[in-house]
Amino acid sequence: MAGILDDLKRTFRQGNIVVRLIYINVAAYVVSMLLGVVMGLFNIGISEWLYKLYLPADLLQLLRRPWTLITYMFMHAGLWHLLGNMLWLYWFGRLFLYFFSSKHLRGLYVVGGLSGALLYILAYNLFPVFEPQLYGATLVGASASVLAIAIATAVREPDYKINLLFIGPVKLKYFALVIVLFDMLYVSSNNAGGHIAHLGGALAGWWFVRGFVKGYDITQWANVCMDAIGNLFRKRERKPRKPKMKVHVNNASGRKADYEYNARKKEQSDEVDRILEKLKKSGYSSLTDSEKRRLFDASKNGV
Repeated sequence: MAGILDDLKRTFRQGNIVVRLIYINVAAYVVSMLLGVVMGLFNIGISEWLYKLYLPADLLQLLRRPWTLITYMFMHAGLWHLLGNMLWLYWFGRLFLYFFSSKHLRGLYVVGGLSGALLYILAYNLFPVFEPQLYGATLVGASASVLAIAIATAVREPDYKINLLFIGPVKLKYFALVIVLFDMLYVSSNNAGGHIAHLGGALAGWWFVRGFVKGYDITQWANVCMDAIGNLFRKRERKPRKPKMKVHVNNASGRKADYEYNARKKEQSDEVDRILEKLKKSGYSSLTDSEKRRLFDASKNGV
C-alpha cells in the first residue's frame, strides 16, 4: 500500500497542471465515497456533510458557507459526472497548454468556476421561475471550470480541428458554438443550474483570451492568491537544514561543462520562443510535427 501511495505522490509531483487537477478531483471523490461507506456502517448519513461543500443558490446559506464557492468545483455528484468532466479536462487541458502556460490553466480553472458560480447565484435569485427551488438548490461539479478552458482554447485557435466519434474532424469554433447553444437552450431544464454555470464558465474562457490579446490577464489575481497559500504551507513544512559542505571546483573541465549546459538551455529556450512567435503569427496549423512535439514537451517541462 505504501508503494502505491508513493507512486501516486511521485506522478502527482511530476505531472503537469492538468494531471494535478485530475488527481485533486478524483481524490475528493474517492475520499467522499470512502467516508460514506465508513459512516454508513455506523448508520450515519454523509449527505448532510457533503451538502456543506456544495454551492447553495440561496444568499443567506452562501453567507454561512462561503468556502463552497471553491469546494463545489472539486466535488461531483457521481462517477459518470466525474468521468465526463475529467475526460474534458484532459483533452482540452492538454490542448490549452499548447497556447498558454500552466499557471494560466490553473488560474482559469478557478476563475471559470467562480464565474459559473456567480452567474448561477445571480440567475436563481433574479428570475422568478427559480424561486420555488431557491432554498434547496445547490451546484456541484467542475463543468464550469472545464468549459472555461475549452472555450478559451476554441477562441484562441478557432480553426483547429478535433476528431469526433461518428462525425469526423470538426473545427473548434463550431464545436464550441454547439456546446454554448445547447446550454442556452436548456437553461429551463431539470439541470438548469448546471447549464447556467456552464455559460458562466464559457464567458470566463472568452474573456480570458480577449484580455490576453489586449495585454491583461484575468487569472493573475487567482494565481497570486494560490501562490501565497502555497508558500504558507511550504514555510510550515520547511525543516532546519544542516550546513552544506562547500565544494570548490577549480578546473577547466567543470567550467566547460557549465558553459555547455547553459548554452544548451539557451538554445532550447530560443527554439521555443521561435515556435511561439510562429504560432502567434500563423496559427497552430502552420507548425510542423516536430515543432508541435517540441512545444508540447516544453509545456510539460515548464519551459
